[in-house]
Amino acid sequence: MSSQWILKEEIDEILDCYDQANLKIATIGSHSALQISKGARDENFKSLAICSEAVSWFYEQFDFIDEVISVRNYKDILKKRFQEELIQDNCILIPHGSFVEYVGAEAILTKLKVPCFGNRITLEWESDREKEMSWFEEARIKVPKVFKKPEEIDRLAIVKFFGAKGGKGYFLVRNKDEFYEMKKFIKKANSYLIQEYVIGTRFYPHYFYSKILDRLELLGMDIRYESNVDALGRIPPRISRSLELRESYSITGNIPVVARESLLPKILEIGYNLLNASRKLFSFGIIGPFCIEMICTEHLELVCFEISSRIVAGTNFYMDGSPYSSLYFDEPMSCGRRICREINLALSSGRLKEVIF
Repeated sequence: MSSQWILKEEIDEILDCYDQANLKIATIGSHSALQISKGARDENFKSLAICSEAVSWFYEQFDFIDEVISVRNYKDILKKRFQEELIQDNCILIPHGSFVEYVGAEAILTKLKVPCFGNRITLEWESDREKEMSWFEEARIKVPKVFKKPEEIDRLAIVKFFGAKGGKGYFLVRNKDEFYEMKKFIKKANSYLIQEYVIGTRFYPHYFYSKILDRLELLGMDIRYESNVDALGRIPPRISRSLELRESYSITGNIPVVARESLLPKILEIGYNLLNASRKLFSFGIIGPFCIEMICTEHLELVCFEISSRIVAGTNFYMDGSPYSSLYFDEPMSCGRRICREINLALSSGRLKEVIF
């Protein structure tokens, strides 16, 4: 990071000027904005969706969204006047995948002075593959082998790109020759990670760490539906052999899943390990929602390969809660609502600054 980070004390000073009886929940109109806005209404907050001109009409269809603002570019949110208006309106921003992708983790850390739910420092750690791997290492969580250079590839591997791009452009290789054959698809020389491809079933558990209750919750779980790799199996081998198809992993949707119950202690333990490691690696640690992407092998071993340190789109299936959230709450509880519930809990206990940065 080249610029000076915004300090927590700066955000606290801004928060001191807020009318806490009239907070407004704001986010970018994409990713999980509907769920977040619905959760805000369920928790008696006003909501604001900041949308591109192309999709504003869509978000205006929903009565639970109190206000829709159109922008030409999502980076407009960084303009001084725009930020001042959000602050004057007592807005709490909720980061999500599109928010991070369109505005940028560095800009959020160095330019965005509007208070955000959670710990914005985690966005840098999820966006930097090397830091992400060191996070797993500190947590002593099993991860796939990482190949530092193409010449080291000695098994099936996947090439991934940095940032929250939803799997776009990922591809598989078996050796250095296949890597260099695919190199034409790599735009930046150092913008990728070569990682062992672990075969097994995918699980994407949705965690929520409550700073107020000091409790780690398992709110849900999903599998990502990816194009075109999930469609290739529908092509008969007699036809696919004659086609030169290149796999891609662009996320187009999410499928709900529940894991066998004997796996749940392992899944929750991994969440605790990552949470505890975050407190050692960066100030304040992780707060609120996060997701650990993992593979379960045929031997029921869990291998983790990515972290999303904010709300993930897989939670959208559970707008009325999930089988797991019902174990904690006797009412419908989406991840978006859980975020807003945490803000309410923080308000009622005079601890709002502990969950906002």
